[in-house]
Amino acid sequence: MLQIKSEERKAITFTLNGQKVTGFAEPRMLLTDFLREQLGLTEIHVGCEHGVCGACTIRINGKVARGCLTFAAQIDGLEVETVQSLSSNGDLSDLQLAFRKHHALQCGYCTPGVLMSTSAFLDINPNPTEEEIRVMLSGHICRCTGYVGMVHAILEVAEARAKKRAGVTA
Repeated sequence: MLQIKSEERKAITFTLNGQKVTGFAEPRMLLTDFLREQLGLTEIHVGCEHGVCGACTIRINGKVARGCLTFAAQIDGLEVETVQSLSSNGDLSDLQLAFRKHHALQCGYCTPGVLMSTSAFLDINPNPTEEEIRVMLSGHICRCTGYVGMVHAILEVAEARAKKRAGVTA
């Protein structure tokens, strides 16, 4: 087996969920492997390793990305957000609470990626229709939920945020 010598590993410094981190990665190491193995982030799930299932979805510089299609060396100097970035001081976000309320997760394997895609989706489309939500969710494979709870949770969050923007109190 061909091995890259340790001196060929690249130092990587980037912002992860708001904090600067540094690590070392071989040039061909995938970001998912780097985050899981080097930094211990077990919420990064690897499903298909082809960018199809969406389990490894994160945000890089604010844009949705598949960690399994990104080399760790590519994130040097960038900002990476995982599902941990959604909560604040240990409190779940409105989106996470809605997913829990509507049973939008079962085994939880797809959930971090779905939450990251949904968060980015609501940033650009704060008042989505059910059809638009289903199209967005089509980039994720979930074998447990049937997506119904996810759709209800996302619609609820979008509606609550719209009321908040309008100054309407419940």
